[in-house]
Amino acid sequence: MPTAPASVASATSKIHLIGGEKGGVGKSLTARLLAQYFIDHELPFVGFDTDRSHGALLRFYAGYASSVVPDTYEGLDVIVESAAEQPGRRVLVDLAAQTQAPLVKWMEDSGVLELAEDQHISLHYWHVMDAGRDSVDLLTKLLDRFGTRLNYVLVRNQLRGEDFSQLDRSGEQARAESLGAKVIAIRRLHDAVVQKIDASNASFWAAKNNTGKGTGEFGPGLGLMERQRLRIWLNHAMSEIASVEP
Repeated sequence: MPTAPASVASATSKIHLIGGEKGGVGKSLTARLLAQYFIDHELPFVGFDTDRSHGALLRFYAGYASSVVPDTYEGLDVIVESAAEQPGRRVLVDLAAQTQAPLVKWMEDSGVLELAEDQHISLHYWHVMDAGRDSVDLLTKLLDRFGTRLNYVLVRNQLRGEDFSQLDRSGEQARAESLGAKVIAIRRLHDAVVQKIDASNASFWAAKNNTGKGTGEFGPGLGLMERQRLRIWLNHAMSEIASVEP
């Protein structure tokens, strides 16, 4: 396959679909980390939230996100159009649980993959996984449906379990890697830190930098050691994200 000219390659927009279909595996946490990564690295991006009741991007990164209705073609069309209108832009989509069926139907009926190639847009599906069997089965279905047509990132979310032996034994991670998938891990973070950040609706930047003792407008007011644990966790998470060159 011929290599694209540098000017074209540098102008490629990227759509990052943060999925996993199953609720509670950490999709929104992954979307928030990716949003913070883009902000920290001054990469232009726009975020879309498909969860109408508990939209995490709208809560934690309101200035960068808006809502989309996943069960209408018009709502989902905005995702591709946002990538096409500004070359080089990242489009971050936090997919709520049970949105895969309408998403797949929209992609197939609208020829999204073909249009994306024509428009120099690359699609990346982040399959966020807990340690359970359901996540493995959903990965199997994803790979069966799309094969080599998508760019995959497998996210082993250790906040939702640290024993991924079921995934390792299944052979599905190895299969995904043979299709070009990249694999990252999100380490476990102390529960109290996660709960304080979530309760205050704070971005990770605000949580890390607010030194006040109480929860407030600019962050959850973590203690000295809690901020230190958060910094170490964030450094590892951002290093993992950087490894996939989002």
